Amino acid sequence: MPQIQLPVFPAGTTAITAEIGFERQEQQVVYLNGHLPVFTHTVDDLRSFRFFTSQLIANGTVSQGEIARAFGVPLVTVKRYYREFREHGGAAFFQQRERRRGHRLTPERLVEVQALLDEGLSVPEISKRTGLLASTIHKAIVQGRLKKKANR
Repeated sequence: MPQIQLPVFPAGTTAITAEIGFERQEQQVVYLNGHLPVFTHTVDDLRSFRFFTSQLIANGTVSQGEIARAFGVPLVTVKRYYREFREHGGAAFFQQRERRRGHRLTPERLVEVQALLDEGLSVPEISKRTGLLASTIHKAIVQGRLKKKANR
């Protein structure tokens, strides 16, 4: 025969709903259903936080507003990650994001700018000649896509 679980949380627990709460135990966040732990992740594991809270919303256990209020997260952020969960599943939170490739420094432009660097021109001079922002050229140098000529 099913038993009704009283909404009793251990001391130090923050309630999300009358049945679901969470507490921080050292460097862990523990989610509780009453007094029973149901999920845990490290304090800095944002991916697991997004995954589990989205799963709670998808299951109808909590609302988006309850998550936003309990954790002090903007509602629009909760909605964004819940939509990600609905559209791509839980694995989407744990996949490595694809880095955007710059559209200004195409392979052809890299060759052009590298030739100017090899001639000994400064980044501001190259910026004026090519119309590229100096910060774009500096970033490419820092990332190793361009090599600055060594001063002799």
